[in-house]
Amino acid sequence: MSLALATLDANVEWEANLPCRKFDPDLWFADSPAELELAKSLCGDCPLRVECLAGAVERAEPWGVWGGEIFERGAVVPRKRPRGRPRKEDVARDAALRVEAQARMAANGLAESRNTVRLAA
Repeated sequence: MSLALATLDANVEWEANLPCRKFDPDLWFADSPAELELAKSLCGDCPLRVECLAGAVERAEPWGVWGGEIFERGAVVPRKRPRGRPRKEDVARDAALRVEAQARMAANGLAESRNTVRLAA
């Protein structure tokens, strides 16, 4: 039994070092685009990033940062826009970021293997 407890303690310690466990969880569900970008950057070195993203895509997470990507209404969005009408340069940047997000998902084997993956327009 002590072996099982040792394994459990190691898992708890390992999970405590994940970015989403070390920092305020509200950061991954913030309203501010800057805070969401910070959460995305913290996910970059996470050892569970690919699994987290795959699970979020499968569940069609309604919102938040999962696996280093921003989800809104069950779709991956390149970045969260502030309220109001977007500027023309923001629309162009969003198009470029959408292509980049598709490439990252394809590199992780998610875009081709799942039919439910969609990127918000």
